[in-house]
Amino acid sequence: MPKEIIFISSVQKEFAAERKALAAYIREDELLKLFFEPYLFEEVAATGENPGAVYLKEVKSCDIYIGLLGTDYGFEDRGGISPTEREFDAAQESHKPCWVFIKGSSALQRHPKEAAFIEKVGERVSRKRYETLDELKKEIYRSAILYLKQSGKIDADDFDSSISSKAGLEDISEEALSEFVREAKAKRNFPLKESDSKEKILTHLRLLRQGQLSNSAILAFGKNPQVYFPSATVKCAHFHGLTVSKPIPDYKEYGGTVFQMAENALDFVLSKISLATGDRSKSLLVETSYEIPRAVIAEAIINAIAHRDYYSKGSIQVSVFKDRIEISNPGSLPKELDIAQLKDPHSSYPHNPTLANCMFLTGAIERFGTGIPEMYALTAERGLKAPDFEDNKTFMVTLWRPSARTDHDTVHDTAHDAAHDTAHDFLFLNLEYLPHRLIWILEGEMSRSEMMEKLGLTHRTNFNDNYLDQAFENGWIEMTIPDKPQSKKQRYRLTQAGMAEKEKISNDSKPN
Repeated sequence: MPKEIIFISSVQKEFAAERKALAAYIREDELLKLFFEPYLFEEVAATGENPGAVYLKEVKSCDIYIGLLGTDYGFEDRGGISPTEREFDAAQESHKPCWVFIKGSSALQRHPKEAAFIEKVGERVSRKRYETLDELKKEIYRSAILYLKQSGKIDADDFDSSISSKAGLEDISEEALSEFVREAKAKRNFPLKESDSKEKILTHLRLLRQGQLSNSAILAFGKNPQVYFPSATVKCAHFHGLTVSKPIPDYKEYGGTVFQMAENALDFVLSKISLATGDRSKSLLVETSYEIPRAVIAEAIINAIAHRDYYSKGSIQVSVFKDRIEISNPGSLPKELDIAQLKDPHSSYPHNPTLANCMFLTGAIERFGTGIPEMYALTAERGLKAPDFEDNKTFMVTLWRPSARTDHDTVHDTAHDAAHDTAHDFLFLNLEYLPHRLIWILEGEMSRSEMMEKLGLTHRTNFNDNYLDQAFENGWIEMTIPDKPQSKKQRYRLTQAGMAEKEKISNDSKPN
């Protein structure tokens, strides 16, 4: 069996020790040496060819690219680009798996071009940080084992990369794939086109092996994933008090792809919490913000969907209480992490790496351990109580609402709610009917993307189905160019009925 060639790319002088040590490690490890052979430029005998042409040719013919990035940018060619960056670009253009490892913390002083290169890499592929050679070897070993499992060279008993024996390409939604490619190209410079075949896109994502779909292919792009995975749902419940009690005011269970589940669960939560609306002192458009930052809620929900244990028969549960939001999933932290490490930037060890990769490419999640620290930062910035994390049979995140900072007796809550309108220059609304939220933020004439941005939405289909289409049916909005519905210049505005409904919402929300 021919070995996979691993091209090791770096500034040679800065990483001379690591390059030599990694080559020896791959050649000596009892498992890795069976499947891989490292390529080092300095080991190649001198030829009459231009060195730049040689290393780019080798990158394009290799099977895997490893990039080591540090403080130095290295030699620059006539275009001002280093060989390391040229090699990375060539690997990307050739659709090679790219494993990139950054030496040192983000606070380390680096050459400006190296810092820019690292930022560029982060927009396209996963990165891992390391401090010592042993840490680097450990990360490379993990990446290699994952690659061997995904390519079917060694047995994989994990759900993420296991083959779905019952599903075929006919079960994959072309619409879901097209929307994914469109978003991934915009967010991460995804190299494929919407017109490419299902086979090409899924193979590139390592979701199709020898014509067979992996489980994650169904979860990410299936027409009806719950036919194959009935428990792969998100159950959402709203409680008026502080505890679980019946009757439940509102309960929904969402299925569909992982992207659809995330959007629907996020919308459910946003419809149950307060929306603050500012004045026009800084802009002609009225600013809106939720009582808990939308990014915090989205991070918690998406993490639960991406990292849950899909072998479990349990579902993800999202519960909205008077003082908090609880998001739990069947799963646990990887053995490499504990609760205490979550607050600081940390390496990412996804339970379902290929599924997480799809969500990363659309910009839904980051794989570098920055999401949870950002949750802490955003809640602190808003003056909210920090999130709580619990890992006990299930993994649960608790997000605290503003009222959690105080006692919860009825008298206090009533006074607090009544005082909001007079103490601030904005109105707090509880709009559970989603089209109401659309007409509330609609000012003048706005494009579809502007409305989605104001609402904090990213999924076009969800916005059309749950907001735009229903507002049209109610006669609350109209197009500015009705005879050309698909025009790029299309804008939307309130009708007289929409203005009246918006006024009614405002009047109904005022304190007595």
